[in-house]
Order: sequence, then C-alpha cells, then structure tokens
Amino acid sequence: MDWYQEFYAGESIAGKKEKVKRKILRDAGMMNIYIIALSSNPENLLDIIPSWELMQNCYPKSELLVVGVDRGYENAIELASVIIMDVYQETGTFQVRDYFLEKHRENQKKGRKWKSFLSF
Repeated sequence: MDWYQEFYAGESIAGKKEKVKRKILRDAGMMNIYIIALSSNPENLLDIIPSWELMQNCYPKSELLVVGVDRGYENAIELASVIIMDVYQETGTFQVRDYFLEKHRENQKKGRKWKSFLSF
C-alpha cells in the first residue's frame, strides 16, 4: 500500500493523520475510519474503503495509492469531493488518477519515498 506524500485528512483526524496512517499500516482495527484511494477501476475516480476491510489477508492492498483518510463514511465522501475539486482546479480536468500518478513520479525523481514500510 502506497500513501500520497501529503495525503488529505478530514477535520476530525487532521491532527492525528500520521497516527491513523500507522495504525492502518499495522492492521490495527479502527472502526469508522475510511481511506480514499485511487480507484481500482480506471473508469472511476476514487474508492472509499473502510479501514477494517484492509485487515483481511486476501484484500489486494499492494496496488492501493491512498490519497485521503477520514472518520465516517459521509465525511469521506465530502473529502473525496474536495480531492476531486482540487485536481480540477489544478488541472482543469477530472483526471484524478493521472494527476496523482504524475505527482508520484515527480516525487520518485526527487528521491522521496511514498511507500510506508514500518520496521518492527
């Protein structure tokens, strides 16, 4: 699972976003926390996934690029709309996947790491 370097966080967890990220990466069950990731279906923009689903061993986490996280499904929907509108304001298009993947490539060229592997 990859995380956008400056991923979006809802108001309810803005001060705790790194802690929430760590818990998700360690498969700590967090009720009512949702991640927003690039869609697994190229015809859609974003997926909103409950964090407890990621705890399942068979969930295909390896291909996720997380761009946001929020508490509550309704808040996650609102945050997803903010993300989409930010991309539109920046590019004039709704090419969310292309926008974030391009940012990913830029950060890789600068030597920044997106993967969040924790050493135990």
